[in-house]
Amino acid sequence: MNFGRWIMLCMLSVSLWIPPVPALSQGAKPQDVLPFQHVVQTAKDLADKPFQNIPEEKTPELLREIGYDQWRDIRFKSPYALWANDNLFFQAQFFLPSFLYQQPVKIHIVDPTGARPFEFSRDYFEYGKTGLAEKVPEDLGYAGFRLHYPLRTRSYYDEFVVFLGASYFRAVAQNQGYGLSARGLAIDTAVPSGEEFPVFKEFWILKPGPSDYHITVYALLDSPSVAGAYRMTIRPSSATAMDVECVLFPRKEIAKLGIAPASSMFFFGEHSSRETGKDFRPEVHDSDGLLVVNGEEWIWRPLVNPRHLFINTFETDSLKGFGIVQRDTDFDHYQDLESHFERRPSLWVTPQGNWGRGRVELVQIPTVNEFNDNIAVFWVPGEKPKSLEPLHYKYTLTWYTPPHEHPAGLAAVRSTRKMKVADKAFRFVIEFDGGELSSTSNMKDLTADVWVEEGYEIADHQLQKNPATGGWRLTFQTRPVEDETFLEKVLPEKEDVVEIRAMIKRNDRRLTEVWSYAIHP
Repeated sequence: MNFGRWIMLCMLSVSLWIPPVPALSQGAKPQDVLPFQHVVQTAKDLADKPFQNIPEEKTPELLREIGYDQWRDIRFKSPYALWANDNLFFQAQFFLPSFLYQQPVKIHIVDPTGARPFEFSRDYFEYGKTGLAEKVPEDLGYAGFRLHYPLRTRSYYDEFVVFLGASYFRAVAQNQGYGLSARGLAIDTAVPSGEEFPVFKEFWILKPGPSDYHITVYALLDSPSVAGAYRMTIRPSSATAMDVECVLFPRKEIAKLGIAPASSMFFFGEHSSRETGKDFRPEVHDSDGLLVVNGEEWIWRPLVNPRHLFINTFETDSLKGFGIVQRDTDFDHYQDLESHFERRPSLWVTPQGNWGRGRVELVQIPTVNEFNDNIAVFWVPGEKPKSLEPLHYKYTLTWYTPPHEHPAGLAAVRSTRKMKVADKAFRFVIEFDGGELSSTSNMKDLTADVWVEEGYEIADHQLQKNPATGGWRLTFQTRPVEDETFLEKVLPEKEDVVEIRAMIKRNDRRLTEVWSYAIHP
């Protein structure tokens, strides 16, 4: 089963209200009034000029210095929402420049009559106890916006996507809460020279028709290294999908370009330790693994909170998709009544067309709390972008909740546990279930294929049925080989990282995805 078909089955299986597939709207369309090519040409013209940063001085210091609680008190008044009285399936609300989001951005509304700025008024906001109502400039502008849609019932417009801060945006599907973030572009992430953060400096929101169940947003991206045009068509539902098309115009050669980037948080989980007594929660994370489809091979890499910056790459010339996933959706595994990590969305990237040679890169950064994203994932093209040579990418982002069954019919990794048994030696316990493997009750023709890097060996290898889950449990140890001469020759030349892979087969036919892990002896 391919991923697109699997997403469609997820949507059909939800019993809550899901709008039917609409007919095409009649008459003139906003995209005819303002074609995407207009934004592409704007980006090209922008790239031909030196970069100019968006000034923050327009945002008063008293707004820039407010705290999180004050920022939360400032809310857009829903009666003033865009299209609130137009009997459409979509509405838009806006953010005041303040707190961490200080740069005003241009926002245009496009309908069959033309494109026009959405005028600012400080009266559109309520300010709670902040005392800022009379101190906001009359011409301040907006920092970003969010879109609303009746995701759960016909009568209430749920917030389902927000564009706010640099090129960041977040989305949810039915019955989810916000978690990981997507970005327009990543530049020089985890490069010693420092990361560059492109900004969506201008937006065009295209007014949907009365029978449209999708909405389109154009965005103009800018940074010292690149300017770009984005078209994002969004379809909220039980699995919210966003078709993205971007045309990028580099101003100069870029060391590392990250396409379709996402950021998330992993503090601790089932295979990583925390200080006993410091936290009552068994796990704390927005995502628990990276899933990569390299040709016909599905690779699962559990996330970690490393002690040092940790970068993993998955090279391929046949990328079918990748995602940063919250596979564990059991409340009992988190016990957090406020954050509800079990409701955090997973995000899948489906490339459109052949992206060629390159790599999926996973960057994991040490963190001492759960309040900062420490995980980044993106695609890096095999060839570095050159100055003035345009780049064109299309892909679909899907925010979803993982089903029990694997989309490829394979058994999936449900949990990974790791224990240190000696110096540089570890025991792993991996639970697989789903697909054909779960319907298998005996060991006949089953084998576990476990690989570890040169200089290490696999010991105490066992594969057994787990009657509690219906799946199968694979356990083994990794340890340095006992040949001291070999160790002296090999191990000093190795990096302080050991890669391991494991899967279960039947007569050399894969029954599971590939479990991939890296340990730091």
